[in-house]
Parts: sequence; C-alpha cells; structure tokens
Amino acid sequence: MTIRARGLAMRYGAKRVFEGLDLDVEPGGFVLVTGPNGSGKTTLMRLISGLVLPTAGELEVDSDRARLGFLAHEPLVYRELTALENLELYGRLYRVPERRERIGMLLERFDLWDARSERTGSFSRGMLQRLALCRVFLHEPSLLLLDEPFSALDAEGAALLDRELAARRGRSTFLVATHDPERLEPLATGRLAFA
Repeated sequence: MTIRARGLAMRYGAKRVFEGLDLDVEPGGFVLVTGPNGSGKTTLMRLISGLVLPTAGELEVDSDRARLGFLAHEPLVYRELTALENLELYGRLYRVPERRERIGMLLERFDLWDARSERTGSFSRGMLQRLALCRVFLHEPSLLLLDEPFSALDAEGAALLDRELAARRGRSTFLVATHDPERLEPLATGRLAFA
C-alpha cells in the first residue's frame, strides 16, 4: 500500500496547520512522523485515513479502506461493552474470518484475556490502549496509521507493542506519529519531521 502526497496543505479557518507537504511511503515502508504537539502529526493521520479532506494539494492512498488500521488518540471502543464484545463488533464489521480465534489470540497477546468480560468503562487508560491496539490489528490491515501508539502503556505493554510492530514490519505499511522516535528507529525506513 502506497501513500503519495504533493503540495499537501491543511487549514482550519485562518489557522494553517501545514502546507507544501510532499510524502512518499512505499509498500512495506515504516515512516516515523515527528514534531512538537500541534505541528500537524495527527492532522496528517486524519487526512490519510480519509476522515478529513486537504485544503490544497494532492493525496493518493493506494489502499482499500477496509485494509486500513487507525489508532487515534481516543481508543474508539464502546465503554458500555466488554472487551470481548467490542472486538466481536469490530470483527463482524470487518468480516474477519475465524474472528473468535483471532480475538482470543489478540486478547491473550496483549494480556487482556482475564479482563475480557469486564466493561471497558472500568479499564485504566493503559488497558484501553491495549484494547485499541487489539482493535487495530484485528483485521490484519495492510496500512497502519498509529498516532502515539505507546501512549499510556506501561513497560510491559510497550514491550508487547515493540514485538508486534517488529513482527509486522515489511508485511504492512506503517506511518507512526511519535514523540519517541529513537524507540522505533531500528524499524524505520524513513522519517517526516514537522517543525
């Protein structure tokens, strides 16, 4: 899955987020997006995911939207449902084959199996982040947009995610916004730095 942007610009009213952005991400690429808060990292993720349209420029995302996995700042899970019910819902939406087995495997891998029947409204922020990662990986996306994926994870959760990203490198295309690029530098094929 490729991403190509030329002269991309985004404004919210009079506020310019960025302009003149060029970007190429090849299939299997792992591009780190860095910069201070408010520099445009999240806006770029939202543009590529199709949630917002650019103010100017060209953006081509050669990916079926059903093959996209997007981790936002919010975990995007239903707080009144259990962890299992959330993943079951997303599994049905994405028509995941053998979804029960896949859900069980992800809950085990992200150390949420014992909490699978608890409503997610009672989860800590770190548990919600782990569940959001399960949601993102559930349908085996070929394009992964991860906005601060290590946010709220403890050392064990961060190590789990390190292993998951390393295992998927080369099989999926990644765009990862992070304040800790050194952690992911060994996986990176490129970097986009916002000022």
